[in-house]
Amino acid sequence: MRKGIVVGLLDQKVALVTGSSSGIGKAIVQEFAHEGASVVVHYGHNREAAEQVKQEIESNNGHCLLLQADLSDPQQAVQLVKQTVEHYGTLDILVNNAGMEEHGTILDVTEEQFERVLSVNLKGPFFCAQTAAQEMVKRKVAGRIINISSVHEDIPMPGNMAYCCAKGGLRMMMRNACLELAPYNITINNIAPGAIRTPINEKTMNDPNLYNQLISEIPLKRMGEPDEVAKLALYLASDASAYVTGSTFFIDGGLTRYTKGL
Repeated sequence: MRKGIVVGLLDQKVALVTGSSSGIGKAIVQEFAHEGASVVVHYGHNREAAEQVKQEIESNNGHCLLLQADLSDPQQAVQLVKQTVEHYGTLDILVNNAGMEEHGTILDVTEEQFERVLSVNLKGPFFCAQTAAQEMVKRKVAGRIINISSVHEDIPMPGNMAYCCAKGGLRMMMRNACLELAPYNITINNIAPGAIRTPINEKTMNDPNLYNQLISEIPLKRMGEPDEVAKLALYLASDASAYVTGSTFFIDGGLTRYTKGL
């Protein structure tokens, strides 16, 4: 308490959450704002949805900036971070959440598909993280970088080759960066969601056969909720995780540990 005012876990912090107009990113940016952070709602294409998120945050007395960038373009990724710093004067937390899928196997995925997926899911997060880290070092900020990865940074998903390559790359980027950034008191970790109830999973949720097959492989027998991922992101963004870096946190209902036995 501070003179009768409840201080949020991210009070006076500045957070940029990419891809925060819907799904997991929306839940994270709203959670951060609720905990006192000044936040950036980033979107790629759907400005209307991003505006709605901004209005919801501001209606709850949150501080919010709306920015657009195509993260498949490294220059736009860099500028997104720089615009955040120019507006707020600093950056304490970066969440690399924006991502996409284009299905294809090693036999048929095209160069264009492969390039698009890796550009958004790996190259974009890398240059956001690089620029954020540079700004944190310059300002001597004890920063937090969080990548929203996937269980598929670790387990294969036949038919989704480019996506798995990108998420696997994100895993090693995080692990290498944690050693390079530790001397500056900057932590970097991954959150690896399994099946979460978001728009990207609508096809599965609306098909009883696909849904039942999915649930049969999840020990907790349900899909996760975006708010549950947001709570984990809050921990990694807060001072409570100051001694945590270089790790992947699976939030998947036990999916990655499931086996039907021999």
